[in-house]
Amino acid sequence: MFQMCGRRVMADVSRLTIQQCKLIWVNKNCDIVLNVYSSRFGQKKNVLGIHSALSSCKVHGSQHLHLTFFILVAVPCLKFVLKKIAGIWILLDIFLVQLLQLLKILWRGNAEGLSLSSVLLQLYAFSCPVVYAVTNSFPLFAWSERLLTLAQTVVITFLILHYRGDTLTGALFLLAYSGLMFLLGSHAATAVVSVMQSSSLPALIASKVLQIRANYSNGHTGQLSSLSVFLSCAGSLGLAFVSVQEEGGSLATLSHILSACLSCVLLAQVLCYKSSNKKKSD
Repeated sequence: MFQMCGRRVMADVSRLTIQQCKLIWVNKNCDIVLNVYSSRFGQKKNVLGIHSALSSCKVHGSQHLHLTFFILVAVPCLKFVLKKIAGIWILLDIFLVQLLQLLKILWRGNAEGLSLSSVLLQLYAFSCPVVYAVTNSFPLFAWSERLLTLAQTVVITFLILHYRGDTLTGALFLLAYSGLMFLLGSHAATAVVSVMQSSSLPALIASKVLQIRANYSNGHTGQLSSLSVFLSCAGSLGLAFVSVQEEGGSLATLSHILSACLSCVLLAQVLCYKSSNKKKSD
């Protein structure tokens, strides 16, 4: 049975921040050494060396780190690393998902299998944060990636209409959408902008539901980019993880979890319908 290895260990460990924790190791004498990064000096230093030379650390002739120490230090460090990884996937989702889908449509020369209703809902969901940023006079660098994603989604919408033979409708849509965004960014009431911002996530969830239904009805995923779906799934899972850690069981967290589940369903459809897509292309 593990026993307490000394209160001093717990007290010293509690003063460390998650950002400081970089490496934990235990030597043969059961000395607990934490290598932490010092932002002041810009280098790694052993700022804590705790000797827990207590016989209670010995189990079956070997020396082990106490479970409580693992919970207090290793688990927070693991969460910190996972948050960093999740952040990378979220960034890849924002920058690459729509771009990869756009490139596949242009490469194949058609947009078969893509739900227009789903893409329009995506367009609305990506428009909301842009309108919110413009009306609140946020600096461009704070929302430029959202603007890039929005522009790519606008082009995807036009290409879907173009490859369906409705090029004129697509051009009129671009003019109408541009005018609407100008009016919203210039004259929209604060209440309207707040409602739009809060409804962006439900709209994104609904867009995934519509694309899932379209895939099921068609029996294939058409020109839906596999890599785009994978990155979207990874980004949704990362966003759900971060939301759970920071907000707990809030409504926003549940919405992110639902969005992640739907992204996983889309990925499963891409994998299941892969053979059907190959036969159709042949």
